[in-house]
Amino acid sequence: MADRFDPLKLENQICFPLYACSKEIVKAYKPYLDELDLTYTQYITMMVMWEHRELRVKEVGSYLYLDSSTLTPLLKRLEEKGYVARRRSAEDERDLIVSVTDKGEALRERALSVPERLAACVNLEPETARVLYNILYELLGRLGRAGTQPE
Repeated sequence: MADRFDPLKLENQICFPLYACSKEIVKAYKPYLDELDLTYTQYITMMVMWEHRELRVKEVGSYLYLDSSTLTPLLKRLEEKGYVARRRSAEDERDLIVSVTDKGEALRERALSVPERLAACVNLEPETARVLYNILYELLGRLGRAGTQPE
């Protein structure tokens, strides 16, 4: 007979394995990112910047699902390291534009091995990784954050 408190058991929560896997993945990245002097959040920010070269802060936040209170200190640290530059938009002073610097572009070359090194640690079959990726983005969509395009 099912216990009425079964919904409160950790083993019955989809959020817990998502949380635990996320934490463990970030931990697995740490030694590789330490070599680059980046945190995980700085790394994913740089990935967005390498792909787009120049974005408004709001766009960066949209890609990464981060709000400005998290992004501001993050981008400031990346700027202090010389990887990005921030400037006010000429069209609208309220908009802050972020762009990759030459030093940030050079870091891209050094970061190139990180995904492969992490994949070797995780050791998922490519098809399993694709299915997991699709399921996670479907879940993001169902939570109201569909796609990876900025708003």
